[in-house]
Amino acid sequence: MAMTNAEKQKRYRDKQKDCGKKEMRGYLSKEALKCYQLISEQTNWSDSVILSNAVRLTYAAYKNGQIGLLNNWLKENEL
Repeated sequence: MAMTNAEKQKRYRDKQKDCGKKEMRGYLSKEALKCYQLISEQTNWSDSVILSNAVRLTYAAYKNGQIGLLNNWLKENEL
């Protein structure tokens, strides 16, 4: 019996969860969208890789006491 598209998507999401992955959803600001487009063009990374790396880099900045520095840079550069 053929699966519907919704069933295929659910099966895919369930497989990803079983692998220990978490789906995140959100909307990008205009500034973030520009950054996303540049990163995507330069690296050819998938959305998942871009998001995973963004979270990991933010965590690294946090662990190294650099969150304030990052936020100031973003404000100064209007990003």
